Amino acid sequence: MVFDPTSFPKVLTLYLELSQYPILAPRIRSRMRKELFAKGVISAEAFEEEVREKAIQSQQREGLEDPIGQEPPEVWTRRVSIIRDQLTDFYFAYNLPHERFEAIARQVLTERLPSQDVVLSFHPELAPWDMLFSQGESYEALPPEKRNQVEHHLQEIKVVLIKAMISDHLKYLGIAKRWFDVSDLNRIRERRIGRGKIGGKAAGVMLAECVLRKSAEPELLERLRIPRSWFVGADLFYQYTQLNGLLDYANQKYRNEDDIREYYPSIVDAFMSGSFPEEVVDGLKRILEEAGDAPLIVRSSSLLEDSFGTSFAGKYESYFCPNQQSPMENLSQLLDAIRRVYAGVYNPDVLLYRRRMGLVDYDERMAILIQEVQGRTVGRYYLPDAAGVAFSRNQFTWSPRIDRAAGFMRLVWGLGTRAVETIGGDYPRLVALSHPNLRPESDPKEIRRYSQHKVDVIDLEGNTFDTLNVDEVLAASPPYLRWMAQYYQEGDLRDLVSRPLNLDPDSIVVTFDALLRRTEFPGLIQQALKTLETAYLGPVDVEFALTLEDGDGASPRANLHLLQCRPQSRLQTEEEVELPQELSQEDIIFVVRRLVPDGRILNVRYVVYVNESGYASLKGTAERKLLAGLIGRLNKRLENERYILIGPGRWGSVNPELGVPVTYGDIYHARALIELFSEDTTPEPSYGTHFFQDLVEAQIYPLALGLQDPGAVFNHAFFESSPNVLAKLIPEAGPMQGLVHVIDVPASAAGAHLEVVMNGEAETGIAYLRRGSWAEERSRQRQATTTEGR
Repeated sequence: MVFDPTSFPKVLTLYLELSQYPILAPRIRSRMRKELFAKGVISAEAFEEEVREKAIQSQQREGLEDPIGQEPPEVWTRRVSIIRDQLTDFYFAYNLPHERFEAIARQVLTERLPSQDVVLSFHPELAPWDMLFSQGESYEALPPEKRNQVEHHLQEIKVVLIKAMISDHLKYLGIAKRWFDVSDLNRIRERRIGRGKIGGKAAGVMLAECVLRKSAEPELLERLRIPRSWFVGADLFYQYTQLNGLLDYANQKYRNEDDIREYYPSIVDAFMSGSFPEEVVDGLKRILEEAGDAPLIVRSSSLLEDSFGTSFAGKYESYFCPNQQSPMENLSQLLDAIRRVYAGVYNPDVLLYRRRMGLVDYDERMAILIQEVQGRTVGRYYLPDAAGVAFSRNQFTWSPRIDRAAGFMRLVWGLGTRAVETIGGDYPRLVALSHPNLRPESDPKEIRRYSQHKVDVIDLEGNTFDTLNVDEVLAASPPYLRWMAQYYQEGDLRDLVSRPLNLDPDSIVVTFDALLRRTEFPGLIQQALKTLETAYLGPVDVEFALTLEDGDGASPRANLHLLQCRPQSRLQTEEEVELPQELSQEDIIFVVRRLVPDGRILNVRYVVYVNESGYASLKGTAERKLLAGLIGRLNKRLENERYILIGPGRWGSVNPELGVPVTYGDIYHARALIELFSEDTTPEPSYGTHFFQDLVEAQIYPLALGLQDPGAVFNHAFFESSPNVLAKLIPEAGPMQGLVHVIDVPASAAGAHLEVVMNGEAETGIAYLRRGSWAEERSRQRQATTTEGR
């Protein structure tokens, strides 16, 4: 563990650092004394007189009554030297800034380097941080030919600092050590409260900033913006739990699922009533002073978050702090936001996700990332011109023209919350970056229907985060509207050349057509994704905001604000998937013809089917949430079985009217989720949302079956005539049999099993009954597990 002595007495810190230079320390102290004399801290004569007095006092403490007669000259000389060094350290530590010591040490070290081979005179893993930063900065200041001699030492120093301050994940370290300079790490250090790691989300955005700043093309660099950020170290989570008697909750992760869910509300209450150490509150006050009246967002940044293979996408909440009240009220709101993020460590979805990913035994700690919200003031509201999430690889396509390697984007007007959540009745603009103007819909009426109808904003006057209808924000006369929207007239969509005086707000449709057709933005986001993908050695996804400003020509200039970066979660397929041929019609269970990934699921035993008409007949949110709870119990009951889910609408939506309101914890044992869409509902799936990320990371294949799609098949007879074993699996759920149909495939189909094969190139996914012995197929599957997409 790297030693950070920031809370030690200044003189002890200085002594510890000097002790790491056993050969050069005398020369460094000599320079320190010259600095003391030159700055007038003490004269050379007075200093030496005090050295002599303290040397005599030390003799007396050691029992010498006749110092001159009892102590040999060489011992006296050594005594005086020791006292001189101690007094040098004391005067320097308490009268001159520590940066001057670092500069002197660098200078002495640099003078020594050219004449001999470079040897690092201290152990980086045990050295104080001040020493590591000082030594690292001195190495980086060397001319190229001399720096080459110390590059291996510099790499070690950076790795030690990255592990201590940011992340000790090996994949991250392997990338980060190539991009971070010591000065980059020092900037993080200066904006950090506490001494712990800054966590995964903060680690991702700071690494991405370094990568783009040092390797992006000039046109991207000119338009790139990184929000001002501050970090609350993960060690303060421990302090908070210890100070407030919350340590008993640390083992919540080992409880059974029912207890995890039951205790969580009381855990939130306990965390919300806690207090913070005084030094933490003082640090947060300084952040608010620096931020002024800029709106802030408090984001989770746990040690596991945004890692390779475990993004924790959407597992923890983020909280907006409008920051428009008195200093004390702003501080209170900021503290509450941090409390809520801390409580989220014990959220049932988080703990079940960790269990699923094999991370339950990991000592998870929560750091905090505080960022300025990016945007502009529009009347009383604050929002960016656009925001969204973008992926460097497009796993789902809706046209053979789309190049998957070019990437994909979900784009919204206003704050990006609507881009990363499944929100009923509201739709982001889906953008294939190889063809930004190619939409899943083609008819203007459909485009209008499946567009964005609400906008997330910060209400500056109300000091709240709010969701408004598009026409409410339009009333504030936002600039650059013509680049975000079109107007619908006589069955067609038309560009807003200028805003008509009698424009009907209801005719405005958020399409981003002009932004995507006539500005540099699509190229900027694609260039950023590819630059980051190269550095990360694999696909990435980013969250971003966009602001426009007047340019030299007719089109505005786009400013890209990078908010987050992490490795992209992917469905893993280790073989080329071939679709089955010459299937009998009765054996085909369903065929999907759009947004199909590559993959195969063998030996599906159970199909859990939610009846569309039955779901529509449920009354209110409460009944729909009861259904979601039943799905969760089935998920637990079938944890050792292979099963798939099929049902109407957009699952995981915050609006139960649009689909079953399940969470990750309700479905994580499933192998596939097939969302059914009739002519009255949209075929646009949740691709790119946090819910979608959950499915991908759990290797649950998401499929959207549009019943109206040409070539789509849904075998109603199979679902309606097969025996329902719901009551056998969960006896108390018998009354729900008209709504939830659970099919035991081998028992219903004379020993056959269900197989799902998906080929993205062919835009086809087929589920069919594979005839043969169930036992034989299970044996075959065990022998061929490497061929599965799971």
